Formats: sequence, C-alpha cells, structure tokens
Amino acid sequence: MATIQWFPGHMAKARREATEKLKLVDVVIEMVDARIPESSRNPIIEEIKGQKKQLILLNKVDLADPSQTKRWNDYFTSQGIKVLTTEAKDGKGIKQVKAAIKELMAPVFEKNLEKGIRPRPIRLMVLGIPNVGKSTFINRMINKNQAETANRPGVTKGQRWLKIGNDFELLDTPGILWPKFESEEVGNKLALTGAIKDALLHMDDIALFALSQFKLDYPEYLKKAYRLIDSDLELSNVDLLMLITKNLGFKEDYEKASERIVFDIRSGKLGRYTLDQAPVSLTEEA
Repeated sequence: MATIQWFPGHMAKARREATEKLKLVDVVIEMVDARIPESSRNPIIEEIKGQKKQLILLNKVDLADPSQTKRWNDYFTSQGIKVLTTEAKDGKGIKQVKAAIKELMAPVFEKNLEKGIRPRPIRLMVLGIPNVGKSTFINRMINKNQAETANRPGVTKGQRWLKIGNDFELLDTPGILWPKFESEEVGNKLALTGAIKDALLHMDDIALFALSQFKLDYPEYLKKAYRLIDSDLELSNVDLLMLITKNLGFKEDYEKASERIVFDIRSGKLGRYTLDQAPVSLTEEA
C-alpha cells in the first residue's frame, strides 16, 4: 500500500484544542468502528483523556460480525472499561448510553451533594477517528441535526458545546487520526472501512487487501457475491481480482472492479464482518 499523507493541520489543531478543553469535561466517550475495534482506537485519545471517566461505544454493529462484537464487548469489560454497542444511524443504543453516563457520574454527584453542591449537567467529550459515526451519534443524542454529517471522513471541522436536555452538555470535536500507523495492516483496515479519504488511496491496493482478509475469514461471502468456487479462492489475490473483474462484466477494468469490491464490503452487501479478531478476555482465560 502506498504511503498515505493524511494528518493535515486541522487534525493537529483539533488534538490541541481537545486537550485544552478536557479540564471542562466529566466523561470521555470514545467511539470506535465495531468492524475494527482495535484498529480504529486512536492511541492519542488515551493521552488526551488522562484520568477522566471513559465510555467506549462500538458503533456500526449492524455491519459487524455479531460473534466478534460479543467477544470484543467481553474483552473491554474484562479490562475494566465500560463499553456499549450502538447503531447511531438508527438511534439504537442511545438511551443506554445516557443511562450509562449517569451511572458513571453517580458517585461523583453523591459526594457533591454531601458537600452541598447541587447537580449540574454532565459534560461530555466525544472522540473518535473520522467517519466512525460521531456526528450521527451526536444528532441522535440531541434529537436535532446540529452536527453536520456525511458518509465520508473529515466533515466536522470545529468544536462547539451542544445541550442535551437538562442532563448533558456535549463538546463536539472533529475526528482525530494519529500521525503514524502502527502497521501497514492498520492503515489498510482504516482505508477499507472508509476512515481515510478515497482520494488518498489506490483502490486496487485496498481491494487486494480485502480479498486476502475475506479469503481467510469470510470465504463464503466472496463465493456468493462474485460467483466463485472453492478452487478460485486458492488463486493469488491478483489473479482472484482479475477473475472477479471478469465475473462482474467489467472486462479488464480492474480499477472499477476494485471500487465495486471495496464499496460492497463497506456497505455490508457481502455480509457482516469484523477485521480485528478479539483478544482472549480474562473471563475466557479463567
């Protein structure tokens, strides 16, 4: 995969501003893509949040492999991290999120009441990589369309406080990526799921990566979607791409076939999938 220059100045600025505003925040909500729960976790967020209370949201669970989502849920829980699943575009899980936040803050407010300090709105910061569903989630939380949304990364550009009834105040922030991938594989997973602008990518590289992943983990999806047989999956990734291009009727237009494969996978047309395999939880070890 070619080197991707994807950490523009506005992201560096967003990181600085988020760090500065953190002192005003009670709870940090980290939203990750349920299809890549590990690869979509930004290590910068750990630095930013410090000792603040944390809630992880596995978003887009409707696109993710249910068995892997459960394992990831168990894993985060075993690490002492509060985690919930959401489908922000449909509003599923929003009520549970609000209840979980109140539960996290209950001990703090109880201590404040003992000191004679009256309850105030809980201040939230939502952080996550681009195109993970942050703006859609925020709009569902506030029941309005104040946060601009689009199915592409890099839409939210600034920060602002949004009121959520009388219980919450939420700081909207742009999606923040980190300056350097831990590995090429992480970059490929982010590209395949839509976290990086397509203009920065070579679609054939992403399609070849996708084929390598799905041959291992979800071969039946490929066979059904592109009229393949078992022996076809023994081909090299390049030869398999050529065969799928032919089966799709694109002749030798491998770029068009690559785009089709990537967008089929992103939309869930092939089926529900998770690219990050969940580690063994403490419960499973026991």
